[in-house]
Amino acid sequence: MAIQKIQSVYTVVRDMDKAQAFYERALGLTLKFRDQSKWAQFGVGGSNFALSAAEEAAPGATGSVVVFEADSLEGIRERVEAAGGQFVSERDMGAHGKVLVLRDAENQIFQVFSRQAGA
Repeated sequence: MAIQKIQSVYTVVRDMDKAQAFYERALGLTLKFRDQSKWAQFGVGGSNFALSAAEEAAPGATGSVVVFEADSLEGIRERVEAAGGQFVSERDMGAHGKVLVLRDAENQIFQVFSRQAGA
């Protein structure tokens, strides 16, 4: 058995409406499916990113770190801050690219990576 891809990643949230609005506004994600206040799922490339209420998540699950890949990091920090999130740090990995460390509207850490070294 070989792992082929990330099928989905979810993060546990307290306020589904607030979290959904944040990811739509800050990253431009499009909602694929929503189950009331229990689950909201977005398609990202060939994978899925979802928001989960605590009762829908694995027992004891809290938070997550999702790494989104973008063709460029231009404007992402500003969009995240305008949507109620926070910039934490930036890491330049030379020829490998750059990654931004950010917090969403519920203070959850996530990252946005770009392969473009000069992004």
